[in-house]
Amino acid sequence: MLTHYTHSVSTIKKLAGHTLWYGVPTILSRFLNYLLSLLLVGIFKPEAFGVITNIYAFIPFLNIVFTYGLETAFFRFGEMRDRQQVYNTLTVSLLFSTVLFTLPLLLFSPQLASFIEIPNHPEYIRWAAWIVFVDTLSLLPQSLLRQQERPRRFAFVRVANIVANIAFTILFYLVAPKFQGHALFSWYDPAMGVGYVLIANLLGSILTLLMLFPEWWKARLIFDKTLWKEIMRYSLPLIVVGFGGMINEMLSRFIFLKVSPLPDAAKAHDLGVFGANYKLAVLITIFIQVFKMAAEPFFFAQSAQRDAPGTYARVMKFFVMACCIMFLGVSLFLDIWKWLITYKNPEYGEGIYVVPILAMASVFLGIYYNLSIWYKLTNKNWIGARITLTGAVITIVLNLWWIPLYGYIGSAWATFICYAYMMIASYWMGQRHYPVPYEVRKLLGYIAGAAGLYLIHRLAGGVLPQIWMRIGLGFVLAFVFLTGLLYAERKELAKMPFLRKRMP
Repeated sequence: MLTHYTHSVSTIKKLAGHTLWYGVPTILSRFLNYLLSLLLVGIFKPEAFGVITNIYAFIPFLNIVFTYGLETAFFRFGEMRDRQQVYNTLTVSLLFSTVLFTLPLLLFSPQLASFIEIPNHPEYIRWAAWIVFVDTLSLLPQSLLRQQERPRRFAFVRVANIVANIAFTILFYLVAPKFQGHALFSWYDPAMGVGYVLIANLLGSILTLLMLFPEWWKARLIFDKTLWKEIMRYSLPLIVVGFGGMINEMLSRFIFLKVSPLPDAAKAHDLGVFGANYKLAVLITIFIQVFKMAAEPFFFAQSAQRDAPGTYARVMKFFVMACCIMFLGVSLFLDIWKWLITYKNPEYGEGIYVVPILAMASVFLGIYYNLSIWYKLTNKNWIGARITLTGAVITIVLNLWWIPLYGYIGSAWATFICYAYMMIASYWMGQRHYPVPYEVRKLLGYIAGAAGLYLIHRLAGGVLPQIWMRIGLGFVLAFVFLTGLLYAERKELAKMPFLRKRMP
């Protein structure tokens, strides 16, 4: 038993190390990306920011189609088969399909622009198509870095991407307008508007692909048809999972414009406000994305170990603890977040009250991602697809019902309920097919405790007139939660070699 525990500690420590390496650049890049969002919020009114929100709600759906579950399949089959053979076959498949999928987007860009409510800008669709084209070609090289446990190079590529994106955005929106009469800036067109956001993104993506050339060079154009068919049987259900996930996360933006009873200008305004506040759940979203990068190859690598379920349970516990801390970091300090997005346009503060709802929904989504390993390990991806599709139906129905009645607050609650369902359904089905000894009562206690402290802050904050009082109360409640967490996990933490010396 002690041997298994020691192995579990060492593997979790390894996962934590990889999460740190994936996390630092991702947190940095997302922080820089958030600063970019603040820059754009300062430049554009909510109506224009609504256009950006709409386009970037469209791109993730394209990503699902273009990648068709190959990233997860690469990790799965890379552990079961010859890694180079898998890499070669998937590279050929991705090259062919990426060209095939891009052509109709370019040909039917006017029709697609009308569908997402930007009929006067089909060029936005074409630029979005090229972004997805380039990002898809970068997928497998980045996956190879993750599977080879080379997070430092992965980190460098990720940070370079966002730094380039920000640099080009600053060039287009802050530098070029001041020197547009100069010969060097003769290309600049002020009428381009938000289009330069997409162009900056595209240029950053191209830079990323160029940096990944050494990984591309390792691929050989050798295609194993039998292996490809086996991989497709595994990955095709993941397309459904991906689509369902994107519907749950992004479709509310499309539905909002089509079912809101408000005038067009008011709809665009509210969508911009909703989109800006949605980004305030960024801390939890960042952590979930970081964790997925490190955890997916880790979980597959650990699946052959005798105590794999026990390791997964302990990983879940630490994951939920971290998510609850981040939830409180978002919800207890809304005054600070509100100030960040309203420093130039106070209108964005109108939707601040949806942030805690979306933040807790993000916690549920993260737990669902953690739980979903069971169907990937047992090759029951279609069950995962059914759970996600049911969640998508819940999202669509509730958005159609609640947006006309309650606006974007209805959309936020729809997201909350959808992710809560997916979390519960995945746990229930997973325990039937791949039992994992999760400490359910303790996990629910942590989530309820975090939610309860937020409600206390919300009620007490209503009678505190000064912002510094509300922020001070937030620090007190956060300290209470952390103290309770350390007390509840004192025996667990004391067993860890790297924490034992630091425990009182």
